[in-house]
Amino acid sequence: MKKMRLLLFLIICQCAINSVNTHHASNHNIILLMADDLGIGDLGCYGNRTLRTPNIDRLAEEGVTLTQHIAASPLCTPSRAAFLTGRYPIRSGMAAFSRVGVFLFSASSGGLPSEEITFSKLLKQRGYATALIGKWHLGMNCESSNDFCHHPLSHGFDYFYGLTVTNFRDCKPGQGSVFLKGVQKSLVILIQTIGITLVSLAIVQYIGLLKVSFQALAYCLLITAISLAVLIFFFYHFRHLNCFLMRDHQIIQQPLSYENLTQRLTKEAVQFIGRNTDAPFLLVLSYLHVHTALYASKNFRGKSKHGLYGDAVEEMDWSVGQILDVLEKYNLSNKTLVYFTSDQGAHVEEISSSGEVHGGYNGIYKGGKSMNWEGGIRVPGLLRLPGIIQAGAYIDEPTSNMDIFPTIVKLAKAQLPSDRIIDGHDLMPLLQGKVTRSKHEFLFHYCNAYLNAVRWHPGNSESVWKVFFFTPNFSPEDSNGCYDSHVCFCHGGFITQHDPPLLFDLSRDPEEKVPLTPETESRFYEILRVINLAVDNHTRSLHAVPDQLSWDNLLWKPWLQPCCSSLFQSCYCDYDSEGSLPEVLSG
Repeated sequence: MKKMRLLLFLIICQCAINSVNTHHASNHNIILLMADDLGIGDLGCYGNRTLRTPNIDRLAEEGVTLTQHIAASPLCTPSRAAFLTGRYPIRSGMAAFSRVGVFLFSASSGGLPSEEITFSKLLKQRGYATALIGKWHLGMNCESSNDFCHHPLSHGFDYFYGLTVTNFRDCKPGQGSVFLKGVQKSLVILIQTIGITLVSLAIVQYIGLLKVSFQALAYCLLITAISLAVLIFFFYHFRHLNCFLMRDHQIIQQPLSYENLTQRLTKEAVQFIGRNTDAPFLLVLSYLHVHTALYASKNFRGKSKHGLYGDAVEEMDWSVGQILDVLEKYNLSNKTLVYFTSDQGAHVEEISSSGEVHGGYNGIYKGGKSMNWEGGIRVPGLLRLPGIIQAGAYIDEPTSNMDIFPTIVKLAKAQLPSDRIIDGHDLMPLLQGKVTRSKHEFLFHYCNAYLNAVRWHPGNSESVWKVFFFTPNFSPEDSNGCYDSHVCFCHGGFITQHDPPLLFDLSRDPEEKVPLTPETESRFYEILRVINLAVDNHTRSLHAVPDQLSWDNLLWKPWLQPCCSSLFQSCYCDYDSEGSLPEVLSG
């Protein structure tokens, strides 16, 4: 009898093991590749004939090319928040009401709220190994320098190797500063204001209109001097304080070194895949390319036809090739969904101090990063899953980077959250050719927290209507961007309001050249009526949430400053051992 029980127990255990192995084997791996500030016109598969991107183009040949793939925001932080959660960033408080729409400092207290559900959290619950390698840009700490409340490891990732903020010009010596112009202007105004205040106080004291104690004046001067000293210290040490590399919760290189950086990120990604060949995994490889400061390793430097920007694009393409090669090495290609995109369009205003163009090419599309003209939000969208997704297909339906959330959650057989609105839709029926129409009848385009434009693709029409409630004021006026301020802003004197809104039909005018009028479009007011109803419905679905990009959450807080040594040692360390890097062969 005991032997029978033991035999029965062993049979049950074996069945359970087989069930787990079958579950693992049936689950698809997922690799999400995200470029930073890459223009849709920078890739061969989207029409570029001078930059060499054979590996990214291979994804297009072996998968689906989305030609109307839309970023949920034209800025890094809100776009990435939407990508991870499948929700408009306004729903999570990741859309700013202030001028600054992204996190600038590692010691800010804002970030992706812990209440938000990311696809990494859901896949981790399904037994996936999860890793984020590269750029995060969604916050780090809340109340102390090591609470890591907004850190990738608090949002469902098992492993992190990369930057918690972003790649700035200020991070690379000799590449200029994104802050200098604004800081200089603000400092001049501040010093002038303080000077006028102190002189005024001295005059009223001298003529006897008001008694001001010497002690009060001394305190004012002391507070002013300390404030200026802290400000000067911060910007003098900006590189050390904000540009660092982390592995999980540990800073391993401060400041960041650009030497072979893409190779190091690629090595980490390849090793993660190698560690998880027998279990399902999610890998988000979030490149620093091609955000400024631009960089390229010596094997790629000077090799492209488009200067340092082209070199960076071609180095990123090499990295994509390494990922595809390692999938083939481990026979994982047929069970791995690979997705390639950019967080928003190219930053057209990026020009180096020597006059070299450091921004990308948005093809025929108007505008770029920070704008909801098509050049700022229409991004590459390539998906490959052999045997399941059609190969070599083009889909010209409106899709969103928010769609990746429900697509991979369903692919992993996880449950979508039922307690919140998910704005993305599962792409798989469209990718497999089971349906021909996108589920996105409307897409809402925000400039920070302000509803800027709306896209409407009626179910009974090929038209894609797009209305703008306001547009940025280009500077110079006849240019394609806001060159005087480096990016376009979303309110006040930086924009022009339109009443009635500007209306375009993107199916006929993708370049957004000629706004339609009641004279040129007979359904003009009917189209506006339908879109306004959609806006009302959308607005009613929004609920007040804490503003993660308020000035209080954006500002640098010394007590939140992560430092691998101490502030007095200039926050310096280098524990990142390169070891053997992947072999680089460039044309």
